[in-house]
Amino acid sequence: MNLTVGLLLALGCIFGGYIGVSLHSSGWNSDDALNALYHLWQPWEFIIIIGASFGAMVASNKGRVLKKIASALKKIFASNAINLQSNQDLLCLMFEIVQKISRGGMRSVEEDIENPQASALFMRYPTVLADPRLTSFISEYARMMLGGSMNLAQFESLMQQEIEVLEEELMVPSDAVHTVADGLPAFGIVAAIMGVVIALQSINQPDIGEKIASAMVGTFLGVLLSYSVVSPVAKVLEHDAEVELRPYYAVKAILLAYLNKFPPFAAVEFGRKVLFSDQRPSYEALETATRDIMRSANR
Repeated sequence: MNLTVGLLLALGCIFGGYIGVSLHSSGWNSDDALNALYHLWQPWEFIIIIGASFGAMVASNKGRVLKKIASALKKIFASNAINLQSNQDLLCLMFEIVQKISRGGMRSVEEDIENPQASALFMRYPTVLADPRLTSFISEYARMMLGGSMNLAQFESLMQQEIEVLEEELMVPSDAVHTVADGLPAFGIVAAIMGVVIALQSINQPDIGEKIASAMVGTFLGVLLSYSVVSPVAKVLEHDAEVELRPYYAVKAILLAYLNKFPPFAAVEFGRKVLFSDQRPSYEALETATRDIMRSANR
């Protein structure tokens, strides 16, 4: 929503200001306003700039990266699946897992982690189960705890390495779109130079000024698309990737705290602290939720 509003605000101010400057001395007239905008409509320069940028992006990225970019772009206008409720569900799930281990030992969660999709424990938290990668991350490291073959330092190092790999993968779309944004002004200059070359062929003609003005639209379009459209999109992709990464850090913090002999609720509090402040439940809300879990387990 913010992206849509921001783009409309930026483009509205840019083109509104352009029309205002164009009509400053003559007063407002709808025909003159449309005529001013008409001079900016240079479809072939759009084709040169956007086509060259898209071609450069395709040329510089593997097919798997292009698929990630397409998938990420589809989600930028949708509400983020990672939110306060999904994070509270994650913390409650992790509380149940470590609480169950505390009471019944590692073997008590073996069936849950071997097949999370069929686990009654995981099915109580559909927002977590809807993310196969996060579900797999939880079950795999719980399974490693069950095996008991690694010491704490090795366990922490392995989790951190996997999170770093995941971060690189999640940042691929935003990095690629940032690169496109950086190149757009240059492609705008290319389009402008080509327009000037064409205009200079008619240097003795009366319409030379109009042709030069049309050529300069290329520079305008390159800078406009870069800073007002593509860069904001790249930044949104970056923010989405950072949000998607936080639950993995929360799982890591919880498991390490539990392995360091902290009680279940204290371990979960470690995980709550690494979530973004606007997307994590309050201490009181989490305490209430875990108490409800405890009462249900004791019935």
